[in-house]
Amino acid sequence: MGFFGKGNLSRSEPSWLEREKKRRGLLGGPTSEEATRKRRTERRELKLERARMEKLAIQERLEAEAAAREADGAAANGTAAPSPSTKKFSLKNAKETKWLESQRAAQQNGDATVDPSRPTSNGKTVRFAPIVQEKQFASNSPTSLPLSESILDVDVNEAEEEEPVLENQEHLQLSNEETFFLVYGLGALRVLDDKHNAVIPTSSLFPLLCHHSYYPPRTPSSTLQPDDPFIVSYVVYHHFRSLGWVVRSGVKFGADYMLYNRGPVFSHAEFAVAIIPSYDHAYWSETEERREYVARKQARSWWWLHCVNRVQAQVFKSLVLCYVDVPPPSASPGSDIGATLSRYRVRDFSIKRWVPNRSRD
Repeated sequence: MGFFGKGNLSRSEPSWLEREKKRRGLLGGPTSEEATRKRRTERRELKLERARMEKLAIQERLEAEAAAREADGAAANGTAAPSPSTKKFSLKNAKETKWLESQRAAQQNGDATVDPSRPTSNGKTVRFAPIVQEKQFASNSPTSLPLSESILDVDVNEAEEEEPVLENQEHLQLSNEETFFLVYGLGALRVLDDKHNAVIPTSSLFPLLCHHSYYPPRTPSSTLQPDDPFIVSYVVYHHFRSLGWVVRSGVKFGADYMLYNRGPVFSHAEFAVAIIPSYDHAYWSETEERREYVARKQARSWWWLHCVNRVQAQVFKSLVLCYVDVPPPSASPGSDIGATLSRYRVRDFSIKRWVPNRSRD
């Protein structure tokens, strides 16, 4: 319902229990890994069909050029030459031709009609001879192993009771931003305190996550800063979630967040977000100490931008620089979460890497 969190034994949502049931021969439901595998299979088949279409188009073009040369030679000799075929090959025609060829081969071997919508693995099928299909093995066959009387006397119900129950050994992992969004933004989650076995209210959860955004965590008595790492990252997370994007961690690609249109199961991420705090308010430039603090917080080199942008270009994603305008410190930070978050402003800019080889005339 939004791709929140990650299973500790799965790539995305928790699916270890369903996969383990299918591995043991039990009835299991669909998993995100199966959907991803199916999507990748379809993409691989699409690429194969595209390459096949291009090969057929090149072959047709060579035949047309050869026919044109023969026509020129025949015209010089005063004889007529056959006209070349002008059939246009497309992806649809290539798929239909491949399906007709597979159906014709199946009919020649005496098999049933091949379903074109059913994906095959590298176009290979396993066929059994009619003799093997009609072969029946009797239970009193001499090749069968003799069973001892002690095994035959075992009660079936007792054997079923001794079968171990499959327990789910996986749990869901949520980031701090996802946890607070589910608690504050959607109201779909409650965070419990292990010591007192009570629900942590939102007003107490917000400063708790801010203190734990540092390493080592700060003490509860420390004052909240307007540029705490959790506040800055949650403002960006809440911003893109409110716009309908599926926000996931971008540590795999050297970014802060990855933006999915529908989710990681349906398609790849389209954008990678890099968060940069911005101190445009006059408060941050009043003293020399504050100016040095801002320069240290905003320190980004040109090589950093080049490396991050190069990584995103290699995986066909667009880099988004997200600037968060940090307000001056408040007298009562965190008392009203809505008023605190409304003081921040998000500005995002999309950057595309210019590749000379792709931009030539």
